[in-house]
Amino acid sequence: MAVDTTYASVRRAEDADQQAVLDVLTEAFMNDPLACWLFPDARRRGRLQAHFYRPLLTHPAAEAYLAGRREGASVWLSLAAGRTPYEEHPDAPEAGEETVFGENGARLLALGQALAPRHPAREPHLYLPCMGVLSGRQGAGLGSAMLRHRLERADADGLAVYLEASSPRSRALYQRHGFEDLGEPVRVADSPPLWPMWRPPHR
Repeated sequence: MAVDTTYASVRRAEDADQQAVLDVLTEAFMNDPLACWLFPDARRRGRLQAHFYRPLLTHPAAEAYLAGRREGASVWLSLAAGRTPYEEHPDAPEAGEETVFGENGARLLALGQALAPRHPAREPHLYLPCMGVLSGRQGAGLGSAMLRHRLERADADGLAVYLEASSPRSRALYQRHGFEDLGEPVRVADSPPLWPMWRPPHR
């Protein structure tokens, strides 16, 4: 399962790669605890996940990356001080999308409302809303390669990074790359916990 984890294995996704990014993220999170809570119907989960991730790729501050042979994908947002991603592309469904998310819309709305006040906005920073690796390639170093690739540039630019880890496994990965818990985990009703995490720039 060894993989080349040099920076050459990670590249910026182009417009033509948008579907590949969506496909990787959808498959990678198919059995993620949070995705299963948000979209409990396994038959519809893939379609709803893709609809959930798509606005991130069109966010004006978005950067998407692919790793390996289109086996890993990540989306990063560069946010100015005082700005959060919820202002332009909230995690909740937009008006008129209830027919897409159906009964899952209430969970998405509650999650967005719980996460919004936890997102630090006091300084410019990067936000990593999602990073995933195909299930058959998890543990091969692709996640670490994507993190190193973008975090090195963030450090050079003096930017902190914020994210929410959706599983103990991903939280442990981020901790190995310098992230620390930012307050208590977030829960919505009977949802699994999400861990807000913050990484100051390393110099």
